Amino acid sequence: MDPQLAQPRILWRPTNPSHTSLDALRRMINRKHGLKLKDFHDLHRYSVEDYTFWLDLWQYLGVISSVAPEKILQEGRFKEIPAWFPGAKLNYAENLLHRNDDAIACSSARETGQVTHHSFRELRERVRLTAAAMRASGLKTGDRVAAIVTNSVHAVVIALATTSIGAIFSSTATDMGSQGILDRYKQIQPRLVFSETDVLYAGKRIDLLPKATEVSKELLSHGLERIILLPSTVTGEEISSSANKIVPKSISWSRFLESGDGGELIFEQLPFGHPTYILYSSGTSGPPKCIVHCAGGVLMQGKKELTVGYGLGRDDTYFQYTTTGWMMWPYMLSGLSCGSRIICYDGSPFHPDVRTFLKFLSDEGVTVFGTSPRFLSEVQGNSIHPSKLANFDALRVVVSTGAVLTPPLFEWTQQAFNPTIHLVSISGGTDICSSFVGGVSTMPVYVGEIQGKSLGMKVEIFDLDGKNIEDTGVAGEMVCTRPHPSLPICFWGDETGEKLRQAYFSTYPGIWRQGDFIVKNPKTQGLMILGRSDGVLNPSGVRFGSAEIYTVMDQFSDVIDDTLCVGQRRPEDRDERVLLFVKMRPGHAFSKALEERMRAAIRQALSSRHVPAYIFEIEEIPYTVNNKKIEIAVKQIVSGITLKPSGTVANPNSLELYYKYRHLERLVNGGRSKSRSKL
Repeated sequence: MDPQLAQPRILWRPTNPSHTSLDALRRMINRKHGLKLKDFHDLHRYSVEDYTFWLDLWQYLGVISSVAPEKILQEGRFKEIPAWFPGAKLNYAENLLHRNDDAIACSSARETGQVTHHSFRELRERVRLTAAAMRASGLKTGDRVAAIVTNSVHAVVIALATTSIGAIFSSTATDMGSQGILDRYKQIQPRLVFSETDVLYAGKRIDLLPKATEVSKELLSHGLERIILLPSTVTGEEISSSANKIVPKSISWSRFLESGDGGELIFEQLPFGHPTYILYSSGTSGPPKCIVHCAGGVLMQGKKELTVGYGLGRDDTYFQYTTTGWMMWPYMLSGLSCGSRIICYDGSPFHPDVRTFLKFLSDEGVTVFGTSPRFLSEVQGNSIHPSKLANFDALRVVVSTGAVLTPPLFEWTQQAFNPTIHLVSISGGTDICSSFVGGVSTMPVYVGEIQGKSLGMKVEIFDLDGKNIEDTGVAGEMVCTRPHPSLPICFWGDETGEKLRQAYFSTYPGIWRQGDFIVKNPKTQGLMILGRSDGVLNPSGVRFGSAEIYTVMDQFSDVIDDTLCVGQRRPEDRDERVLLFVKMRPGHAFSKALEERMRAAIRQALSSRHVPAYIFEIEEIPYTVNNKKIEIAVKQIVSGITLKPSGTVANPNSLELYYKYRHLERLVNGGRSKSRSKL
C-alpha cells in the first residue's frame, strides 16, 4: 500500500456538520421513508441502491415543473441509458430564472477592473427580449444555437433564451481556432451563431472578425441562417455596417433584438430528457465527439453538487473561473438555480497581475471559488500568499478541478487563503457535465484525497478483469456501475449509439468506464485520481499514474514551471519506458545536479521503479484550450504516431517539439539535446 494511504493526515474538519445542506437532505429522507441513515456513508449507500433517491432529490432541490414525475425511469433509446422521469415536464431556463427580484444575479467582470452587475429582474428581461428575437427568426424547439463568446452576461442571456424555447445551446471559447470551431459546428448545423467581434486578453485586443467571417462562410452550407455579431468587448460599441457586409449573413446585436415582437417570456414545457446542451470531447488528435446532454440531468446534477456539496444558497457568490468552451461553464450556470449570484470573468487572471485578481476575489465577497490546480500551482510558484493580499473573510469553499490536486498543493492552498475553508477536489467530466467524486461537507478532508463518491453515483474501482478492487488499496479503473440522470443521451449524429457504446461501455460491457486511474484509501474511504487510465505508466509491469510523479515534482516548483510525464512504447521496444519532460522557470537552468535531485526525490517518495528512464528539458508543455495537459497525444507522438492536432490544442506548435524523442538513441548518444540517460 502507498505510504500516503497508510498514514493519512487530516487537513480540515467541519465545524457544524449538522447545519449543512447535506445533512438536511439526510434528515429529510429519514423522515420521508422512516429510515435511520446515520451519516454520509449511509446516505450514499441509499442513493445508489434505491432509485427513489432521485425523486427525493427532486423534492429537496425544489425542481420547478408543470407536470410532476410519477415514475422514476424506464427503458431508453439505448439499453445502457434509461429515460428518467418519463411524463414529467419542465424547462431548464425557468429553473435558473426562478428569482425575479432586484438582487444581483450575474456580475460581469473584465481584466480591466470593470465590473457590471445585473439583477435577476434585469437578467430575466434580457432573456425575454433575446428569446423574442430568436422566435421571430423562426427558431423552434430542437434547433441548435451556437456561440463564439467570452464568459459574460451576453453568453448567459443567449444560453437561457435558447433553452427557454427548447432549442439546443452549444458554445466555444473565443481562443479556439477556426478549424476547431468548424469541426464542432459543422456536425451540429446551428441555425443561429452568435459571435464576439473582438476580445481583450492579457492587455491585447484581438480582432475576431476574420474568424467570424471564415466560420460564417463555411457554415452557410451546413444550415446557418444568421450570424449575430455582438458589441465590442473593448469599447462596447456595435459593429459598423461595413463589417456586416464582410461577414456573410450577419446582423448586429441591437438590430437582432429589434427584430423581436417584444412578447412575453415563454418557458416551453418539455420532457426531462429533452436535449439542452451539446458539449465536446477534447478531440486533441481527431474530430471531437458531440456529447448531447439533457435539461433535467444537467439541472439536477449541477444543483445537487452546488447545493448539497457546497451549501450554495441565496446569499452566496459563486465564482468559477472558466471559459464558455469548458463543461464548467454550464455547471457554473447552475448557481442561478440555487438563487446565488454568479461571477462571469472575461480575461486573464494574470493581467495586470495575479495579485489584482486575487484581491478581486476578496473584494467581491466570493463565497465559493472554483479554480484549477494549474492556477494554484502558478500562484504558489510565484511565492504569492493570497491571505497576505486580502482577508478572504467571505470565502467558505475552494473547489479544484480539471487536473489532479497533489498533496503538497492541498496543504499550500488550505493555508494560503484561509485555514478554515473547505478545500474540495472534484473529478467528473464533459461526458456527464458533473462529477463522479467530490466534496463531502460533513466529513474531514485528508491531505491529497477527494472526500467521497458523489451522491447517486455508484463509483467502483475495477481491475483489468472487471473485478472490484476498491477496498484493497490498489489502483484501478474508475467505473460507474449504475445509471444516473446526467448520462449523455447520445452523440450527435450517432443514430445507433455505437460510437457512444464504444467510448464508454466497451471495456466492461454495459458498465460505464470513465477512463481515470483511481485508488481508494481503505482507512478514510477517500479517493485519489492518479491520471488518465489510457495514459497509465507501465514500465516492467509496474502500473502507476502520472499524478504520482507530479506530486513529487511539486517540491521543485520554485525552479520548475511545469512537467509532463508519459510512457513510450515503440514497435521495437520490449517494454515501456517513462519519459519526464521539464519546463524551467525563467532565470533557472536545467542541470545534471537538478536532475539527480529529481531522481532522488522520486526514488525516496515512491520507489526506484518509478524513476523515469529519461528526463528532458522542454521549451513548452501542450495544453488544451481548457487548460488541461495533453499527455495522450505526446505519448502517441513519442511512440511513433504522427498526429494532426485539432483546434482544441491551445498551443499546437508545442507538439512538434516532441517528435524528436521518438529516436532516443540518436539524442542521447549523439549529445544533441539536454537529455539525461538513465542512471
